[in-house]
Amino acid sequence: MASLTDNQAGRLYALAFGAHPDDVELACGATLLKIIGEGFPAAVCDLTKGEMGTLGTPDIRRKEAAKAAEVMHYSSRTTLDLGDSKLFYSEENLAEIITVIRHCRPDVVFANPPQERHPDHVKASKLVTDAVYYAGLRQLETVMNGRKQQPHRPGHLLYYIQFTHLEPDVIVDVSETFAKSREGVLAFGSQFYREGDHEEPSTLINRKEFLTGLEARARYFGEQIGAMYGEGFLLPSKLAIRQFSGAFPGRPAE
Repeated sequence: MASLTDNQAGRLYALAFGAHPDDVELACGATLLKIIGEGFPAAVCDLTKGEMGTLGTPDIRRKEAAKAAEVMHYSSRTTLDLGDSKLFYSEENLAEIITVIRHCRPDVVFANPPQERHPDHVKASKLVTDAVYYAGLRQLETVMNGRKQQPHRPGHLLYYIQFTHLEPDVIVDVSETFAKSREGVLAFGSQFYREGDHEEPSTLINRKEFLTGLEARARYFGEQIGAMYGEGFLLPSKLAIRQFSGAFPGRPAE
């Protein structure tokens, strides 16, 4: 486990999990920037090093993830080693994720969606979903740095949308942060199209049109809410409205 320190414990509003480095930046980076811009700390946890990827090496991907974290101003970026393409549902993997959740104590967790093209994304979704719940059980013990952790169950879980088209339950207006979020995406330069580089193997995301398609989806989601850009999310359960006027604000006084 990397990048977790004691002075970061219990200070996060949002924690975004991804099966691989770049999952988060591609799917919810603009939302994380919006959260950070509103004054709330956000962090990322990659469940694997992305070592089985067609492009790049583990060392290159590690450096790219660190660069993205710097560009995006995350409070921290944690990299677990649960095994790219070996991301199995096990007590050991579940415990590692629970340890991260209890350490960071976030209010909001973002995760890969339950329905996706890549098997690792589906497995990551199940692992994080269950870890969010089990992290709140007092009888389930985890230890970090020799100290028993306190239980913590995040209040909200959202699934971002990746390759498979899914109709979102909520759409976040990211018009002001989408352009900046592209810097986080492009930090993973080994994964995307590079002019003149014709010797690299072809993958789904290094096609020249991939990033254009990513922007088109953001424009599509934005159009659904009357904004320039949007990022969509799925909810595991119905959204409760505690303060009606907070969810449905009135017009400013004239």
